[in-house]
Amino acid sequence: MLHDALIAPFTDFAFMRRALAAVIALALGGGPIGVFLMLRRMSLVGDAMAHAILPGAAIGFLLSGLNLLAMTAGGLIAGFAVALLAGLVSRGTGLKEDASLATFYLTSLALGVTIVSVKGTNVDLLHVLFGNILALDDQTLLLVAINATITLLVLAVIYRPLVVESVDPLFLRTVSRAGAPAHLAFLALIVVNLVSGFQALGTLLAVGLMILPASIARFWSRDITPMICIAVPTAVLSGYAGLVLSFQTRIPSGPAIILVAAALYGFSVLFGSVGGLVRQLFPARHLEA
Repeated sequence: MLHDALIAPFTDFAFMRRALAAVIALALGGGPIGVFLMLRRMSLVGDAMAHAILPGAAIGFLLSGLNLLAMTAGGLIAGFAVALLAGLVSRGTGLKEDASLATFYLTSLALGVTIVSVKGTNVDLLHVLFGNILALDDQTLLLVAINATITLLVLAVIYRPLVVESVDPLFLRTVSRAGAPAHLAFLALIVVNLVSGFQALGTLLAVGLMILPASIARFWSRDITPMICIAVPTAVLSGYAGLVLSFQTRIPSGPAIILVAAALYGFSVLFGSVGGLVRQLFPARHLEA
């Protein structure tokens, strides 16, 4: 019975195996990015960037239909453009970066929906907004895997300045000039992983598999490396359980994955060893000398 419910969907159906492989790749790339987004208080920036890629992907859809390369290239261009414009506006005016990003992301979301609606149908619009991880082909899976590999390699190079900047940015500025290049590389990795998530979960849910596992990890550890080690398996578990839930019910796969992650988040809020509500109400007794 358990085999039929938990394992058989992946042994019997190739599309489920591709979806699970995509979830693992998204977790490996997006898990660490989500941890740094949370520590740098940029979670809403990630959400804004997820919407920012929509008009570029929509233009790719308008020109080539549901063509993977066109939509991916358009999403990358739009994401980098919005990040650059928001940075220029915040530095050249008195407007804070979060307000600038909010303006651009709302505009991008409205523009992207309009572009898709001009040529496509409601089904196309739902595909762009919410994705369909069960419909991934080998080409898309390869793209997601390549993006995850690039993310891990770049993170290995910029890991130390990212950690220092997350803890004490002023100290990093006094001892090194690596902060600005690391920050730009980190923004680029956000866009790359959002494009991967967009292919699987759509523009509205792409950031969910980055932020929720990172938030869960924060309730179980205070250190960055253990948080990453918790966030990645949590993202994989959420993806696996969400796919099983979607297969056994009528819940769409993308929302099912995010709902499972949200349930794990609720459990962590209650029972997490670092700041969980139960731990605060019933603190562990310390040994007395």
